[in-house]
Amino acid sequence: MELAQVRLLVTDFAACYRFYADVLGLKPQSGASEGPYEKFSPHTGSAGIALQDRAMMAEVLPELAGAATGHRSLVVLRVDDLDAYCAGLVARGATLLHGPAPMTDRMRVAHLRDPEDNLVELQEWLLLRG
Repeated sequence: MELAQVRLLVTDFAACYRFYADVLGLKPQSGASEGPYEKFSPHTGSAGIALQDRAMMAEVLPELAGAATGHRSLVVLRVDDLDAYCAGLVARGATLLHGPAPMTDRMRVAHLRDPEDNLVELQEWLLLRG
């Protein structure tokens, strides 16, 4: 078994597309900025994040027709230089909720939200000391 992607069900596809492409800097697979589907990939690694129009999925699973509430997911991305990456995010219009800050002695993190209130955690992995 191989993880192909994490898919987020969204109602404002265009805003989420811009966030993942323009703010986070992930590479869109096809450029379908209006949806109903797009997969984004980081510059390295094979995992991906996909956006799916919630209304389209509600045609298949009717219980998805209602409005989603609360934090429904946490997307985690690893970066090499958390401070520099976060500075770039803020310059592109993102608002950090937390960090960059230590989470453990092995990791620093920062958190932000996408336009649909999905949480995004950015991680910088540190080498163990001593």
